Amino acid sequence: MYRKKVLTLILSATLAMTALSACGSAREGSAPAEAPAANEAAADTSADAKTDNAQDTSEAAPAGAGFEAGATIGISLPWLGTQNWKEAETMFTEQLTEAGYNPIVQAADQKVPQQQQQIESMIENGAKAIVVGPIDGTQLGSVLEQAKAAGVYVIGYDRLIENTEAVDGVVQFGSVRTGVMQGQALLDGLKEKKGEGPYNVELFGGGPADPNAPNFFKGAMSVLQPEIDAGNIVIVSGQTDFTQCATEDWDNSKAQKRMDSLLAGNYSDKEIDGVLSPNDGIGRAIITSCEDAGQQIPVVTGLDAENESVEWVWQGKQYCTVAKPTQDLVAKTVEIINSLQAGNGMPATDVSTNNGKIDVPIYELDPVVVTKDNAKEVFANDPDRMALLK
Repeated sequence: MYRKKVLTLILSATLAMTALSACGSAREGSAPAEAPAANEAAADTSADAKTDNAQDTSEAAPAGAGFEAGATIGISLPWLGTQNWKEAETMFTEQLTEAGYNPIVQAADQKVPQQQQQIESMIENGAKAIVVGPIDGTQLGSVLEQAKAAGVYVIGYDRLIENTEAVDGVVQFGSVRTGVMQGQALLDGLKEKKGEGPYNVELFGGGPADPNAPNFFKGAMSVLQPEIDAGNIVIVSGQTDFTQCATEDWDNSKAQKRMDSLLAGNYSDKEIDGVLSPNDGIGRAIITSCEDAGQQIPVVTGLDAENESVEWVWQGKQYCTVAKPTQDLVAKTVEIINSLQAGNGMPATDVSTNNGKIDVPIYELDPVVVTKDNAKEVFANDPDRMALLK
């Protein structure tokens, strides 16, 4: 009887030890044997996140959460109709690939529904960050909120994304600052090329759906309005409001038609001295219109340092352009993506702007005015543009 009780106790103890050992093995197996690699430091190691299919996408990624090396990155551009956007397409593809990511780079041909669909597709394809150059900064809130709900970082590129909380930051050249530079360059060019005033001037703005366009105009008018008030600049047409001066879709042909109309209606017996142009394509259209009307070429501003306009500036045909080097803008954006991937979150910045919903961090770069006098200095490290200065 005694031996039977002892055997029973030994058997019970053995079974208990086996059960404890099994529980211990289960706990050990649920944790990694060592710390994850640096590029996976912030990866979610919960059971729900072990497979893409099981991952919960109902909540946005927590602040500072990183993602895996080789992740898909979406780039949503508004169109490829100007040189700077074509450059962005190429540079994003090259730089993201070189950094080890899987880039999806698409352009939406200035069609908002198409851009919305492309962003949705990027979300479905598992993008961890989406860079957006919005066609209309007010029309993407819904799809970007889908992105944030799926844990995707959203970075605005070149333009502010408005009226939504679903944006982590915007990389751009200072838009008001750019306009100030354009206005001051126009004033400097008038004094240099046309002598003493008063000067007959017309004003052009960019596409009204682009949040940068009214800021360019605002910055320029901060310089020009005091001269208008003093009578040193005369806007012969009387069109001084942005809504009157805007160019729908940044369309060069629409700008040229408006310039044709302004000249026909106001300059049959006057010479036009200068035109505020918001970018290079519109500037060239304005110059062409003046030539067709038999006017001497006025002082015309620009933006983006497009190749043809760089040549025209060098030839003295277009007075100036403002360079916003695409390579700098893309490089800064990729730098931010690298910070997010490593789990370091959005870099610090002391610049922000309210987009109608939140104060958005702005990563602001400085543009530079290019005239014939400083073109070689500005493009000293840009062999392609230096080759145009012949």
